[in-house]
Amino acid sequence: MLHLPGPLYLQIVSHCLGGLPDEACGLVAGDPATGEVAACYPTRNLAASAKLYTVDPKEHLRADRDAGDRGLEILGVFHSHTHTEAYPSPTDVAQAPDPTWHYIIVSLRDTHPVLRSYRIRDGKVTEEQVLVSAR
Repeated sequence: MLHLPGPLYLQIVSHCLGGLPDEACGLVAGDPATGEVAACYPTRNLAASAKLYTVDPKEHLRADRDAGDRGLEILGVFHSHTHTEAYPSPTDVAQAPDPTWHYIIVSLRDTHPVLRSYRIRDGKVTEEQVLVSAR
């Protein structure tokens, strides 16, 4: 399960909407034992594409260092799908770098953004529950 505080949920969705017409992306950090997200790091999409994303490695390094300084770990990555549902594409599955990460996808296909999260291990996609809290 992924625990996502409301303000960070809004930050993720806002960054994804702001990335249109391209996909947007970023990283989340927190406690891997609980799945509690404590920080969000919006990043540039170096691919500058509506069909794929590439997190800027320099921004990834900055996020990793900041998270470490705060006693957090990078828990996963988020990105938007501009024209498809919030489900990992074959490209997303092939590019999933870490089986312990949470892969958050925000679909912008419909009138309201839809956020879902997955675990991807050995090419197998498993959806997980996302609990958005008020704090």
